Amino acid sequence: MSLHNFKNWTDNLVQDDIKMPVLFIGHGSPMNGIEDNEFSQTWARFGKEIPRPAAVLVVSAHWLTYGTHVTAMEQPRTIHDFGGFPQALFDVQYPAPGSPELAKKASELITTTRVGLDNHEWGLDHGTWTVVRHMYPDADIPIIQLSIDYAKPPQYHYDLGKQLAALRKKGVLIIGSGNMVHNLRMVDWHRLNEPNYGYDWAIEMNSIFKEKIGNHSHNELIKYESLSSAAKLAIPSPDHYYPLLYTLALQDNKDDISFFNDKLVGGSLNMTGVKIG
Repeated sequence: MSLHNFKNWTDNLVQDDIKMPVLFIGHGSPMNGIEDNEFSQTWARFGKEIPRPAAVLVVSAHWLTYGTHVTAMEQPRTIHDFGGFPQALFDVQYPAPGSPELAKKASELITTTRVGLDNHEWGLDHGTWTVVRHMYPDADIPIIQLSIDYAKPPQYHYDLGKQLAALRKKGVLIIGSGNMVHNLRMVDWHRLNEPNYGYDWAIEMNSIFKEKIGNHSHNELIKYESLSSAAKLAIPSPDHYYPLLYTLALQDNKDDISFFNDKLVGGSLNMTGVKIG
């Protein structure tokens, strides 16, 4: 698919008065990319229920960089950035086109830092394709990724996310892909298949996160370490939490909030997602 002019392209697909929702998706195990389960079924349903996007922009927990970058290649590769899984997962290819035009537009909207255009290094990592292939199985919607500058504090990521708001009215579906509660070292692998099993601290933090998101308490969520002593267990490193801040930054006062896939896995992970708008 060749996209020569971002404005004309989006105007042909989505009128300016239609504002796209924003999603934060708890992506969990890469196996969700090929399994037909309650999580992947929800993602597939979103692909049918929300307006068809002109393009998708994903902030994935798995693209951590120095500086902020955006994929700008015509055909991003499918990245299998994991190990120890069945060959069937490594065999998956998701050949969605990229969009150099959207990448350039996104870089121009972000004025607080220079955004590098990545023409060949990255692609679509598993934080993106394991989710989006269920939403859009035909791989016919352009997808770009925005990286996470891991040297920057939470406020930086929230403020950067705000600058992408104009894309919502240009038919772009913005997705943050991570997990609010994400402590792999404490996963109880023997209880991984037990429905909605969570440690007390994980249950506590899942409830706190939902309460604060529902109340639009963004400043408290930016300062997440002060929410509870349990926060250090829920977020031992912020890589999977930062995508949430990008999505929350795009919420306005007219947006409804709803939660989905609100389940705990293996004691120390949650799959809870947020739909904004």
